[in-house]
Amino acid sequence: MVNRHYHQQPVFAYTISGKWGYLEHDWVATAGDWVYEAPGESHTLVAYEHTEPMKVTFNVTGPLIWLDENGDPDGTFDVFDYIALCRKHYDEVGIGSAYVDGLIR
Repeated sequence: MVNRHYHQQPVFAYTISGKWGYLEHDWVATAGDWVYEAPGESHTLVAYEHTEPMKVTFNVTGPLIWLDENGDPDGTFDVFDYIALCRKHYDEVGIGSAYVDGLIR
């Protein structure tokens, strides 16, 4: 699950496998489905039980804006946060955080 948030830009998603959706909507995406997220619409992403793991490509520009229980902004998460998580993980598994630099142009 990814906590409730919204995006300031459109998001496009293509489902490779698994089953997922947003708690705020009744649709469910499975392999082969494209999903368009309108900017500014809050949602809570959830991966549902399925025989295949959820694999989705998300084209996201800009940060996720986290929302609190009242729907008010409560922080952000952007590409720099993802990079920091990758560096930490690569250090922990022995690859080394410097490897991440080779993945960034």
